[in-house]
Amino acid sequence: MPTNHEILLASRPVGAPTPENFTYREAPAPKTPAGGVLLRLLWLSVDPYLRGRMNEGKSYVQPFEPGGPIASGGVAEVIESDNPKFAVGARVSGMMKWAELQAHEGAGLTVLDPAQGWGKLSLSYALGVLGMPGMTAWAGLTIHGRPKDGETIVVSAATGAVGTLVCQLAKRRGLRVVGVAGGAEKCAYAVETLGCDAAVDHRDPELKEKLKAACPNGVDIYFENVGGVTLAAVMPLMNQFSRIPLCGMISQYNAVEAAPGPDRSGALWRAILTNRIAVRGFIVSDHSGKMGEFLAEVAPLVASGEIKTRETVSEGLSNAPAAFMALLSGGNFGKAVVKIA
Repeated sequence: MPTNHEILLASRPVGAPTPENFTYREAPAPKTPAGGVLLRLLWLSVDPYLRGRMNEGKSYVQPFEPGGPIASGGVAEVIESDNPKFAVGARVSGMMKWAELQAHEGAGLTVLDPAQGWGKLSLSYALGVLGMPGMTAWAGLTIHGRPKDGETIVVSAATGAVGTLVCQLAKRRGLRVVGVAGGAEKCAYAVETLGCDAAVDHRDPELKEKLKAACPNGVDIYFENVGGVTLAAVMPLMNQFSRIPLCGMISQYNAVEAAPGPDRSGALWRAILTNRIAVRGFIVSDHSGKMGEFLAEVAPLVASGEIKTRETVSEGLSNAPAAFMALLSGGNFGKAVVKIA
């Protein structure tokens, strides 16, 4: 059997993860389980939500345990099969361990059929624009944002895996789209490639003033991926009966204590009350039954090039922790993936 390698959670991070929180090691090659498959990992997804799974405590999904495996979305090749649904050589996507070779029971795996367009598209798209992040963008905007032609939407982390698609779908639905991103290059990409009407740098000391200028009619939808200073800048601009699809708060994931200064949550929640803002936290798995509807709309647009997508690609399983740590500090541009084989 070939040599296998895997990454385990060595310890729970305190604040930002460090290399010491991960163990990269050689491991025995697994055997094909009865009724299952043996997979060779091709692509691995790194996503912000994984940071929460490294903490101890109750959440919407079980935490990773120190000394145990880390898992996220992956694309793999079937190299052995004891299941007629998965032929040897087939490419599949699903939740997978951070390991080059892995035994899988088969539950939750999706075959990426070349006859359904996967022969022309990068398999990594199953982890991004046509996978969980894309579905998150579509569901958050469509179901919770309830967009109407002529409204204004602000999208935080506008050039990230989720925000990239939110911006483009919102523009197609007739909204004024204002992106918030980190740095001049990302802001230019938001306008020139994603079609945003304006983009504002969240690092700009004049963020509040520039965001207000970009939203002369106020904000009807705020697609929240970040929290922090962006949330504080948007809240005074929210219109009556506006909506906030609450997808993530990446600026808070590494926090070990409250931000310095007076607690400003009172003013934020007062704005929610007086403007009757609908805030809805959601997890993409809430809407798994809508996956077909999402793919029917978005997959043809990706295939035709009408929807643009961008990836930050790292090479090799051993670099997965570094890719994940860079993601949490804004080092990615578009979807962060790791190419394994």
